[in-house]
Amino acid sequence: MAILNVFEPSTTANSLERLNKLSAGMTPKWGKMNAPQMLAHLNVAYDIAYGKTEVKKMGGFGKLMMKLFVKKIVVGEAPYKKNSRTAPYFLIADEREFNAEKEKLAAYIQQVEKDGASFFEGKESAAFGPLSAKEWSNQFQKHLDHHFQQFGI
Repeated sequence: MAILNVFEPSTTANSLERLNKLSAGMTPKWGKMNAPQMLAHLNVAYDIAYGKTEVKKMGGFGKLMMKLFVKKIVVGEAPYKKNSRTAPYFLIADEREFNAEKEKLAAYIQQVEKDGASFFEGKESAAFGPLSAKEWSNQFQKHLDHHFQQFGI
């Protein structure tokens, strides 16, 4: 199954439709995060991509290991596995405000489409170095889909 392209208006519409089906009290099918925490978790990826959150860059060996063993999982075609590990800066343990996180995510989804593939082509990823627009799209869409499925939407 092909991954939807986040730079296409139809993908944006689909993602926003699914997002609007989420409510604060929904129970996940797996994992520990509640709905507001999950939204905050998703927002971290966009915060990093747009430079609003800095992450410590890895040294040469760490970056090499990320490229060799993690990059394909994150930006490749295969969906994420349930309960897969995440980087520490993606962990959300405190309580979050559902509507604020939902609005922030909706704005990011729309911003990515608006900025388009040309904005992301060759853009530096903190973990993987320069990525193609397709790799950025895969990463964003797989992450959204994974967590929307986690909450049955």
